[in-house]
Amino acid sequence: MAVSLREYRARIKSTESMKKITRAMELIAASRIIKAQLRAKQASPYARELSRAVSAVATYSNVDHPLTTEQENPTRAAVLVVTSDRGLAGAYSSSVLKEAERLNERLRAEGKTVSTYISGRKGEAYFRFRQRPIVQSWTGFSDQPTYDDARAIGEALIEAFVAGTGNDEAEGVDEVHIVYTQFRSMLVQEPFSLRLLPLEVVEGETKPAADDVLPLYEFEPSAEAVLDALLPKYVDSRIFLALLQASASELAARQKAMKSATDNAEELIKKFTRIANQARQAGITQEISEIVGGVNALADATAGSE
Repeated sequence: MAVSLREYRARIKSTESMKKITRAMELIAASRIIKAQLRAKQASPYARELSRAVSAVATYSNVDHPLTTEQENPTRAAVLVVTSDRGLAGAYSSSVLKEAERLNERLRAEGKTVSTYISGRKGEAYFRFRQRPIVQSWTGFSDQPTYDDARAIGEALIEAFVAGTGNDEAEGVDEVHIVYTQFRSMLVQEPFSLRLLPLEVVEGETKPAADDVLPLYEFEPSAEAVLDALLPKYVDSRIFLALLQASASELAARQKAMKSATDNAEELIKKFTRIANQARQAGITQEISEIVGGVNALADATAGSE
C-alpha cells in the first residue's frame, strides 16, 4: 500500500508540472493572439483596395496578361497548403490538411496533376512521411509571418504559373490554389481553399453592356504596365493575408488546446489526490486493525497463561 501511495504522489507531482507548462503556453498564446488579430485586421484594407485597383484594370482594359489568362484545358495545378510549424494546437493542422486532401481529390477527378507547395513544418512532415513529392516548402514563420515571407512564396508560385503559360511541361502549372484557415472568431476557425491564379477579379457583379458608358480610368504609362506592377503585389497581399489569418487561427487553436489540457490536468490531480487519500486511509485502517488484533492476541495469551 505504501508503494501505491508513493506512486500516486509521483503522478500528482508530474501532473502539476505538466499543468504549469500548459498554463504558461495558454497565457502566451492568449497574449499573442491579440497582436495577430490586429495584424490581420490592419492588412485587410490594403488587400481590399489593391483588389479593387486590379479589378478596375482587368475589367476596363483590353490587356491579356499572363496572370489573368485562363488555359482552355488546364491539366496542372499547384496547391499551397498553409500549416503550422509547431504542434500543441489541437486539430488546427489536421483540419487544413484534410481540406487540402479534399481539394487534391477534386483536382485529380478533373484530370489535373497536382504540385504541392507547403508552408509550415507540420504540413511538410505530413507529406514527407507519406512519401509524397513537395515542390518547395517554407518553414519557421507560421506564428509571426512577414510580408517578405509572403513575397517569397508569391514569387515561386507566379514563376511556376508563368512557366505554365509558356507551355513548360516540366515545371509550369495552369492553376494556383491556396489552402489555409480563416479566423472567424476565438471559437471558430475554418479551413478554406481559394484559387489564386489565374485571377478572377470583376469590379461589379454584372458585366457592363456594350452600349453602357464605362467609368473613366486613365492608366499611366499603360494598362499593361499597371498590370505588370499590380498583379504580383495582389498575389503577395492575398498570400500575406492568408498567412496572417492562419497565424491568428493557430494561436486561437493553441490557446483552446492548452486550456483544455490545463483543465484535464486539474481533473487528473483531483482524481489522483482522491485515490491517494483513499489509499492512505486504507493503509491507516489496516495498521490500526493490525495493532488492535495484536493487542487482543496478546491479551488472550496473557489470560490463558494465568
